[in-house]
Amino acid sequence: MNLIIFGPPGAGKGTQADFIVNRYNLYQLSTGSVLRNEIKKKTALGKEIESIINAGSLVSDDIVKKLVETFISNQDYKNKIIFDGYPRNLNQAHNLNELLNKYDQKIDLVLKLSVSLETIKKRILQRQTIENRDDDSEEIAIKRYKTYEKSTEPVIEYYKKLNLLKVIDGERSIEQINKEISDIISFI
Repeated sequence: MNLIIFGPPGAGKGTQADFIVNRYNLYQLSTGSVLRNEIKKKTALGKEIESIINAGSLVSDDIVKKLVETFISNQDYKNKIIFDGYPRNLNQAHNLNELLNKYDQKIDLVLKLSVSLETIKKRILQRQTIENRDDDSEEIAIKRYKTYEKSTEPVIEYYKKLNLLKVIDGERSIEQINKEISDIISFI
């Protein structure tokens, strides 16, 4: 089973991805982690990525596609991937579909954690108190929420048309969300 999880920053996406990884023995592909890992390994591609990021630019879809392909082509991960933070746009969604087809795989399920901006603001402020993260402020939370909504809307619609999308009420407790996800997965 390969699945994608979407949700704005503060929706609990990481918490739910961890739950799914542990419960269903999947591998989490977080493009942010993959990019950081490539930089840490100091590969030629890692050095290129680092210079792009240091210049304040976004890493191109082509570079991300190469990194995602390395992950998808690994037989240990075949049909056992949860995509977290990818795809972020329609081009990436099409790239992902192309790569999965190339390696005889597909997306089985797309989960979207639906959470209001008010709840996100509360969670971000709570997280800021607990984790003291630099990127956790109400102003940044609002901006990131709006950017997320705008950029992922076409991708969400794409998966909705493919009948892969399940929307989860992310306003509820972690345990309630875990149960709903388990119930959905049990029908796949």
